Formats: sequence, structure tokens, C-alpha cells
Amino acid sequence: GLSQYSSDPRTEWDLSAHSTREQLLEAVRNLRYKGGNTFTGLALTHVLEQNLKPDAGARLEAEKLVILLTDGKSQDDANLAAQTLKNLGIEIFAIGVKNADEAELRQVASEPLELTVYNVLDFPLLSSLVGKLTRVLCTRIKERSHKEAAGSAVKDTPVSTGPQLSPTDLKISAVTSKSMHLAWSPPLRPPKKYRVVYYPSKGGTPKEVVLEGAESSLQLSNLTSHTEYLVSVIPVYDSAAGDGLRGVTSTLPLSSPRSLRVSELSHNSLRLSWEAAQGATHYLVLCSAAPNGAED
Repeated sequence: GLSQYSSDPRTEWDLSAHSTREQLLEAVRNLRYKGGNTFTGLALTHVLEQNLKPDAGARLEAEKLVILLTDGKSQDDANLAAQTLKNLGIEIFAIGVKNADEAELRQVASEPLELTVYNVLDFPLLSSLVGKLTRVLCTRIKERSHKEAAGSAVKDTPVSTGPQLSPTDLKISAVTSKSMHLAWSPPLRPPKKYRVVYYPSKGGTPKEVVLEGAESSLQLSNLTSHTEYLVSVIPVYDSAAGDGLRGVTSTLPLSSPRSLRVSELSHNSLRLSWEAAQGATHYLVLCSAAPNGAED
């Protein structure tokens, strides 16, 4: 399976999409690079919520591996999202190119770091990693599979167990031109944390708030007026992750002045009056002569 990410992650194909080597290589050849920002935390959450689910082809008995390829430092909290995956027994390999932050790669990757962290100076040099990485990946899969077959404690923790781990009933209220209030019903088992991610639906920059698990509401402020926002509330546990809640709503337009009136006309002056616009700090008044032939 493969996903690309910038500010908004995008699944290119699921684990179940291609069944032969030829199909997969053809899909790689047809892949188009997606430029943009580097929201690695959001991308790892997308992988957990979208790409590692049974309906995307993930098999309960199979080992779960994520290979992260990045050429920059993350603009959000990649460590929290990575820790959630690792707590679920998902192994992360981190590969950096050019401007990647090696300290962040080491923080995100699984142990042992000498097998899971790689960094090269430019994209053509990635080819030098293929042989070693292939051998390491295959060996790790075999090792973990053998441990499980021998009865070792390799626990297959579910990503979600419905209402036990997942909040419900997201309500968005008190919407203004620059704020909104979120509230939800907590799951039966309170999470350790909530990650609340929100961003404009037309490609704006995602922002993130991390809340304690005892919280079940949040006021979002400093939003852009007259803009549709996508909101996700994701519960985070020590050893599992619940399904995220999602919602969409639009902030209100900025308030406008109303009831423009003209009075006290003279040969070179006039008086304007109007009902105030809520929240306005200044007004800009433009005046121009009417076109020729029109009434002044």
C-alpha cells in the first residue's frame, strides 16, 4: 500500500489493490509526485486510520510495517503519532533524503535504530539502500513471524474496538466568523490523550491541539472567516488507537454594515450613516462620481 502526503495525506493504493509484482511496478511508474508541506504526524495518523484497516487489505495475522520516506522536518508532532503506531506493534522504518531531520527520524523509527533509520544526501542515492533495506525488512518479518508461531508474546492489538475506544456524537456549535466550539461523547474507556486536527477543506495548513483524555470539548479560535473547515478528533491510548471522529462546518462571513442612508445634501457635501458591523474596528468609505448620463 502507498500514501503520499503534504498538508493532506492521500492514499495512492491500498494493500489489496495489486496482486502481482508487475501490477505494483506499473503503479509505481505511473505515480505522480505530490509537492507541498511536511505534516508527518497527520500522515502517520492517516496510515493508521485508513491504510492499516481490514477493509484496506490489512490482515490480522500479518506483520505490520510502515516505511516513512521524507525530505524535510515535520511541521506537526510526528512523535506522538509514531508512538501510537509502535504501541500497536506496528514497526516503523524511517528514510530521510536531503533536508530530513535525522534526530526526528530516530525519534519516529522503531528499535533497533541501526536497522530502521537511513539517511541519504539526494534522491538518486536511494537506490543504494534498496538491497540492504529489502534484506532487513524480510528478516524482520521472518523473525517476528517465527516468534509468534513459537508462542512468544507478540500481541495483535486491535486498532479499534468500537465504542470501547472511540468517541461518538461530535457536535460543532457556537460558530462565528473566527471561532467554533467542539464537543463529543467520550468512549467507555477514556483515552490518554486526544489529538484534534483542523484545517480548511480547500488545502489550507492543518493545525493540531493535544488534549488530556479527561477533556471532551474544545474551543477553536483564530479561524479564517467564511471558510469550510474539516475537523478530526482522534483518541490516543498507550496500546491502542480508537477511530477518529470527523466533522465539517463553515465559519460565518464577517459582519457587514447595514442600512446605508444619505442625508444633509449640499452642492459639495453629504452625510452618510449606517448600522454598525459587529466587531469592525475601522471603516473604509469610497466615493466616486456616477458614470456620465447616470443620476448623481
